[in-house]
Amino acid sequence: MSIETEIKQDKFKSAHNKLVVNLMYTSNWLSNDQHRLLHPFGLTIQQYNVLRILRGRHPKSVHLNYIIERMLDKMSNASRLVDKLFQKGLVERTECATDRRAVDVVITKKGLNLLKTLDGKQDEWEKIVYGISAEEAEQLSALLDKVRG
Repeated sequence: MSIETEIKQDKFKSAHNKLVVNLMYTSNWLSNDQHRLLHPFGLTIQQYNVLRILRGRHPKSVHLNYIIERMLDKMSNASRLVDKLFQKGLVERTECATDRRAVDVVITKKGLNLLKTLDGKQDEWEKIVYGISAEEAEQLSALLDKVRG
C-alpha cells in the first residue's frame, strides 16, 4: 500500500520529503510488528538485540561498551537492558578482572534457548519483506547505507 494511502496524504513538499516520511512510517511499522512478535516472550526489541549480540560472542563474555557499540538503537540504555536480562536469568554479569569499574556480560543457557526458540519465529517474521526480490533487497539496503552517508 502506498504511503499516501497509509497516512491519507495526497501531496508532499518534495520527493525527498515523501522519502523521509515513508522511511519513518516504515521503521515504526516494522518496530511495532517486531514488538508483537517479542512481547509474548517478555522481551523488548532492545533486549532481543542485546541477546543476539551476546550470542554472537558466546561463550566469551563482553564488556558493556562492546554491546553499546553494536546496538541498533543507539539511544538505548545498555546497562539497564543488561540488568533486566540478568533479572530474567538470560545473562550473567561479572566484575571485569582488569577493570573493577567495568562489567563483563555473557548470555546464559536460558538466554541461548530463548533465542533458539525465537530464531524460527524471526525467520518467519522476516518474510514480510519477501515482496521484493533478493536483488531489490540488496539495492534498497545499499540506498539506505547511502542515505546514512
